[in-house]
Amino acid sequence: MDWKTEGRTLAILVGGFLAFYFLPVGQPRFDGAVTEALELTRWYAREHVILCLLPAFLIAGAIAVFIDQDAVMRYLGPRAPKPLAYGVGAVSGGILAVCSCTVLPLFAGIYRMGAGLGPAIAFLYSGPAINALAVILTAKVLGWELGLARAIGAVLFSVVIGLAMALIFRREAAASMKPAALPDDAGPRRSLGRTALQFALLIGVLVFANWADPGTASGFFGAVHAQKWTLTALSAAAWALTLWRWYGLSGRGLLALAATVAIAALAVPAQPMLAFAVGVVGLCAILARGGDEAREWLAQSWGYAKQIAPLLLVGVLLAGFLLGRPGHEGVLPSAWVAAAVGGESLVASFFAAAAGALMYFATLTEIPILQGLIGSGMGKGPALALLLAGPSLSLPSILVIHSLLGVRKTATYILLVVAMATLTGWIYGRFIV
Repeated sequence: MDWKTEGRTLAILVGGFLAFYFLPVGQPRFDGAVTEALELTRWYAREHVILCLLPAFLIAGAIAVFIDQDAVMRYLGPRAPKPLAYGVGAVSGGILAVCSCTVLPLFAGIYRMGAGLGPAIAFLYSGPAINALAVILTAKVLGWELGLARAIGAVLFSVVIGLAMALIFRREAAASMKPAALPDDAGPRRSLGRTALQFALLIGVLVFANWADPGTASGFFGAVHAQKWTLTALSAAAWALTLWRWYGLSGRGLLALAATVAIAALAVPAQPMLAFAVGVVGLCAILARGGDEAREWLAQSWGYAKQIAPLLLVGVLLAGFLLGRPGHEGVLPSAWVAAAVGGESLVASFFAAAAGALMYFATLTEIPILQGLIGSGMGKGPALALLLAGPSLSLPSILVIHSLLGVRKTATYILLVVAMATLTGWIYGRFIV
């Protein structure tokens, strides 16, 4: 008998027994935290899985199948010119303007295709952080100084953190994950223009379907929000046309799917998510009956979904239990957070950055949360620290990044984000405001 192994098993069993034996069921704080965990997870499932994650998984699968690895290596690979690689990584992420969870399948796709660690990390940070609407609303609600500092800090962070990661792990660059080989008959290479158009349309579906309400009907962002579902439908229709003409998917199947989606949209106009879900499920069915390339696309997307989705849901559940939803408390009292981030000290900026790295922020939700915290005495420096750390990190995203990069790289990325956000917030609060 292996006493060491049996001892670990006994410790786990005893620990589990004691945890459940002393479980504080019936205590208002604990019961409220459990409710918040379930509420946040339900909200995430309703608002983000269908509209955000499903198209993100399809894009990640398409990256693995349709993007030429030579192109990825040329623009984002370890030997690509640094200004080009980091510029493409930062700009590509910024165009998406997604939350810290939605960007993860896309990051996994380009990283596994051979992108260098540094440019891939720049993409990972910039996607949630460089969000034009979020920056504009930050300036409008919290002041132009904070909005400008957020914009400049996010752009610089994406490049500096990427460069730092590449430098720290430069000896492991050759051991980066390699893409899975496609079948020999995967199909002919397509022109860069066709591939770029296909991805632009697919990204258009993702971006327009998740276009956040700016709170006003006027201006560019308000006009786009008013027509978000029309723009989503047009992007999807144009994308379906490319799938038929260039990728050989069944024209009859795509027409039948388009008709079904239109019927669902007209039958239940108040629930456009239903039509969106019908479209995604129908497309998966068409891909499953398609050729080798289509089935490989579906298989790659399903692989990302299996790896990432469970970790995200578990992470959201934990984040809700610990910190609750905006305006509600988890097991940790919000008064503790408000007290820890008061003033302009270095410690206050650190607590703000660390709390932001654990909390889950859907797009734009960080702004009303900060508005309330500033009203409770939060300094402008800690507010900036939270803005720079919060949107790009969360407990759910940390779990997934760990599964993709391992413990050392994930811990280093977290430390870099928190440390830079802390230092930037402290400098801003002490010497600039």
